Amino acid sequence: MNAPIEDYALLSDLETAAMVGRSGSVDWLCLPRFDSPACLAALLGTRDNGFWRVSPVASGPCTRRWYQPDTLVLVSEWETGAGTVRVTDFMPPRAQLPCLVRLVEGVSGVVRVRSELRLRFHHGRVRPWIRVTDGGTVAVAGPDAVWLNADGPVRAGHGEDATVLDLTVPAGRKVALTLAWSPSHRPEPPAPLFVPAETVLKETGDFWRRWSGQCRYEGPWRDAVVRSLITLKALTYAPTGGIVAAPTTSLPGALGGERNWDHRYCWLRDSTLTLSCLLRSGYREEATAWLDWLVRAIAGDPAALQTVYGVGGQRLLPETEAPWLPGYEGSRPVRFGNAAVNQFQLDVYGEVLDTLYLSLCAGIPMPAHVWDLVEALMAHLQTHWHEPDQGLWQVRGPARQFVHSKVMVWVAADRALRMGRLLGRNGASGAWRALRDEVHREVCRTGWDPGRGSFVQSYGSPALDASALLIPRLGFLPARDERVRATVRAMRGLDHGGFVRRYAPDGPGVHGVDGLRGDEGAFVPCTLWFADALAATGRTEQAREAFERVLAVRNDVGLLSEQWDPDAGRQLGNAPQAFSHIALVETAFALTASRSGVARTRRSPAD
Repeated sequence: MNAPIEDYALLSDLETAAMVGRSGSVDWLCLPRFDSPACLAALLGTRDNGFWRVSPVASGPCTRRWYQPDTLVLVSEWETGAGTVRVTDFMPPRAQLPCLVRLVEGVSGVVRVRSELRLRFHHGRVRPWIRVTDGGTVAVAGPDAVWLNADGPVRAGHGEDATVLDLTVPAGRKVALTLAWSPSHRPEPPAPLFVPAETVLKETGDFWRRWSGQCRYEGPWRDAVVRSLITLKALTYAPTGGIVAAPTTSLPGALGGERNWDHRYCWLRDSTLTLSCLLRSGYREEATAWLDWLVRAIAGDPAALQTVYGVGGQRLLPETEAPWLPGYEGSRPVRFGNAAVNQFQLDVYGEVLDTLYLSLCAGIPMPAHVWDLVEALMAHLQTHWHEPDQGLWQVRGPARQFVHSKVMVWVAADRALRMGRLLGRNGASGAWRALRDEVHREVCRTGWDPGRGSFVQSYGSPALDASALLIPRLGFLPARDERVRATVRAMRGLDHGGFVRRYAPDGPGVHGVDGLRGDEGAFVPCTLWFADALAATGRTEQAREAFERVLAVRNDVGLLSEQWDPDAGRQLGNAPQAFSHIALVETAFALTASRSGVARTRRSPAD
């Protein structure tokens, strides 16, 4: 059995990430980038697919663990019959080469600790060649070399399958184990192996504390907001400014099911929402870097705009399956790459233009070529906005006239008009205003179902969709509008144990909109959108209760996955999920504003 998804904590160096379980085992690590093949992949299989466990001999899960305040430095502590030992795990940001440091420290007594490293390159498939050198143990397979070094006394054992280090740790002793990646053609050990661990630990902690200190949210949920913002920052690929949706792939939406997707890429939607969230919270550097990434990634014909790109801006992300991996709790297929790269999703245009507008309002200059991009995107929308698409949920069934997609076309035109006024560029304002008004009339006429008393998922369908909860936040209609209030009330039809589904299944285990087999959990962001909409429509106490239900299902170190199963009481989907943490921060701001009587005006309709 795999450990529950909520057992895992996140480490990141702003280039890749590791997932560490309560057992002290790193069961997921891709090197050297988020979207590189995993060299530790037990998360999606078994120990034979690669892991690195550091824990007391014959121990179970740690007794307690926590992140050092306002950092991504993880501390796990085991109390044993022989004494107490602590393991501090971290990845130094922007190191010369990716490395992961595990600092073992005796707290009391004398504890025997074992480090067992089993590397399996190419997504848990390829067994490396292992040798011992003066610089430590090195495992080599193809283009990759991973080095392991200890800075204190250990007893080492090496075999074909694993490298085992045994440590005897009395109170007060510290031994650092450092794992570092380098290209296999370089014969020398990577420099991070030889930097004193205490120095690197201090630098890493200081980096995160400085970054966290910029947060300008002040409210009752500050700890949760800061942890979510740190998580979002951790999903940033620093060399380019790209932001991944999650550091994992194929963690299922239903245990044993096929809803298993690779989220280690930069969705324009998730990236723009992350930047909106960071701007709101006081972070400008990330917005500037992301804008640079955006312009590079989508250069060329706006007709070729993709919904998802690689962290470097690459366009080709072919979706493949990994039959050698049994999947998380038997959930197959395990997928690498994502076929959504080929989908047409209208809402992305609105998300991109909304974030450009928010960046401009935050004082980030807009170069002339970015305005050219705005005009090109709008010209494309004016021709193609009538077309059906795969929508926000990137369904793999037939394209439809999704209501949310049309609302986001309205957002695109609205934000383009706003930017034109701010920049004094009004050459196309008449056509954009006409588009905005036409889309608004069509959505209010065709996207509203009088019989159901709600905005619906797509034209001609009575099905509910939680994305309709975003209508007041986006400024499409004010929260006081009776259609908005009725839609919020109608969302009880998507309730699942106090949480909100994306949309309802048509029958037992079948979602007609996407054609996939198997059910799924409640979608965490949708529950937070519901809380946001409740607050906007004056139901503040119910909004707070919905928000705190979500806070209660974070794991012990404050992380959220994509979905929650209220029946099993388990997290589902890739984790930690940017979409979930974005929604948490946005809703915390909204509820704090409603408590203080401050109206939310970030996305109010244009004049």
